[in-house]
Amino acid sequence: MDVQAAEVMYRCHLLDLPWEDVLIPHILSYLPLRHLASLQRVSKQFHALIQVYLANCRSFDLSQIGPCIPKDAFCSMLRDNKVLQKLSLQNCTDWVTDKELLPVIGQNQHLLRVDMRGCVRLSRHSLVAVSLSCMHLQHLGLAHCEWVDSLSLRSLSDHCGGLQSIDLTACRQLKDEAICYLARKCLKLRSLSVAVNANITDESVEEVAKHCRVLEQLDLTGCLRVRNQSIRTVAEYCPKLQSLKVNHCHNVTESSLDPLRKRNVAIDVEPPLQRALVLLQDVVGFAPFINLQI
Repeated sequence: MDVQAAEVMYRCHLLDLPWEDVLIPHILSYLPLRHLASLQRVSKQFHALIQVYLANCRSFDLSQIGPCIPKDAFCSMLRDNKVLQKLSLQNCTDWVTDKELLPVIGQNQHLLRVDMRGCVRLSRHSLVAVSLSCMHLQHLGLAHCEWVDSLSLRSLSDHCGGLQSIDLTACRQLKDEAICYLARKCLKLRSLSVAVNANITDESVEEVAKHCRVLEQLDLTGCLRVRNQSIRTVAEYCPKLQSLKVNHCHNVTESSLDPLRKRNVAIDVEPPLQRALVLLQDVVGFAPFINLQI
């Protein structure tokens, strides 16, 4: 047998390698999602290979694809997947509706993390579906989803007791009753944001503090009705607190924040004297030396 014939006999193409034993775990698993989406368009064989990969991937993050993903591509890529653990809906927030999302949620009961931030065209039905299908959910992003209401959040609270973090920033339909119910049901919460919601009062913050003893991060930015009383309760009941955001909470003063500062809790507003020095520097161009230890 001559050399040329041997080369033809032993020539191996990429797609000739075992898909599930070699290509998927050792090559495709290291490629960004946007590259996989491009590979799908190379040939029918590559399309079939990528579909096999997508059917078995544990994480699907649309922010990796680019500024926008077509609706049909989204539905096609997740059509056969039943093992997702992480789902991020960034870059499809303008068009994704219950129609596209509900089938994905319904067939992926092992989801641990779902990010629906800014998905303005969804409805409460999507959140109810998440609560009923994903009982092991740990992290949920709902910032700027103004369709979230007390009934859908109550369903989440009832079925997802292992929730560790939830972002409810600018979910303006929610009031104290819904947040208090969440706190009583989800005792493992480590991170909570109820920022930019004028309905939230001391009642919510105190209930969270008393029931969520492992709380590490609390965002109350723009909660205008929160006062010192509830911040003192947080300081008393949440020994693991690491971060507190109270910017634009005009009724929260240094008297309640100082004990937390002494515990090295990161707070997003400077102490009064520090703020005064910053303002002085902005006005006169320099800050005088002041011995803060006096």
